[in-house]
Amino acid sequence: MKKLLLLSTLVALTACGQKSAEAPAEAPPVAEEAVMIERTPSPENATLYFVAPMDGDNVTSPVTVNFGLDGMAVVKAGVDEMHSGHHHLVVDADLPPLDMPIPATENYIHFGDASTSTTIELTPGEHTLQLLLGDYRHVPHDPPVLSEIITITVLEPAE
Repeated sequence: MKKLLLLSTLVALTACGQKSAEAPAEAPPVAEEAVMIERTPSPENATLYFVAPMDGDNVTSPVTVNFGLDGMAVVKAGVDEMHSGHHHLVVDADLPPLDMPIPATENYIHFGDASTSTTIELTPGEHTLQLLLGDYRHVPHDPPVLSEIITITVLEPAE
């Protein structure tokens, strides 16, 4: 397994607006802590893709999105099985760092329940979607299993 070394730096902060009779002679020391994250290997033949919608589709909101995965199994978050993971939908955003757990925000939607589809509300206009598989800890595999980016256009609702 490939191990990535992440360095986190702890910075000492002083209280704002407080006056001190004596200024410190030296800056406080900076501590470094090494964190090792092992990424789960993925098989060479793993393919992640959109069943629907397709790139270039015009859709109405709410949008039903169906995920496809070949060469790996879909399991719930927390289940540590070889060649498995769960889906994350990236909406109107770049990929997150691939050596860290995938964030959970409105742009990075988690499907830790092993769902293979969802319905999402999107505003009228152009949107990008991408799928990213995460392991049992929500960390992308090595190499990452991801779909192509698709662009869809959400139409104004008919009146």
